[in-house]
Amino acid sequence: MGLEDCSVRIVDRDRVAVVSASMPADGDVAELADVFALLADPGRLRLLVAMLEGEMCVCDLAAVARASESAVSHHLRLLRAHRVVHVRRTGRMAYYRLADAHVRMLLDVALTHIDHAPAAAHPEREPAPEADR
Repeated sequence: MGLEDCSVRIVDRDRVAVVSASMPADGDVAELADVFALLADPGRLRLLVAMLEGEMCVCDLAAVARASESAVSHHLRLLRAHRVVHVRRTGRMAYYRLADAHVRMLLDVALTHIDHAPAAAHPEREPAPEADR
C-alpha cells in the first residue's frame, strides 16, 4: 500500500457533499487548467515575471527573456487570449502588462513558495545548481 492510498475505504459522505457543492463548474476547471498550462512554459513565465516590474514593450521583453521578438509575440498572443496580460498601443508600439492583481498575486505566491519550500524532486531533470536559485 502506497502513502497515497487509504488504509480504510470509508467515504465521509457529508464531507464529500460539502466539498462537491463548492467545486467550480466543469468549464471553469477547464479554463483554469488552460491557464496553468500556459504558465507551465518557462518562456512565458519569464515574460510574466518581467512584467512584475511593470509595463514593457515586446522588444524589451524579448531582451529580458533572451528570446526572439517573434517568439515573444506568440507567447503574448496566447497570454492575452487567456486574459493573463493586457496590451496598450501607442502608435506602432505595444506595451504589455499583467492583466490584474490576481495574476500578480498568483506569480508572487508561486515565487514565494519556491523560495520557502524544499527543492522538489524531479527525476526527469537534473537538480538545479545552487547558483541558479
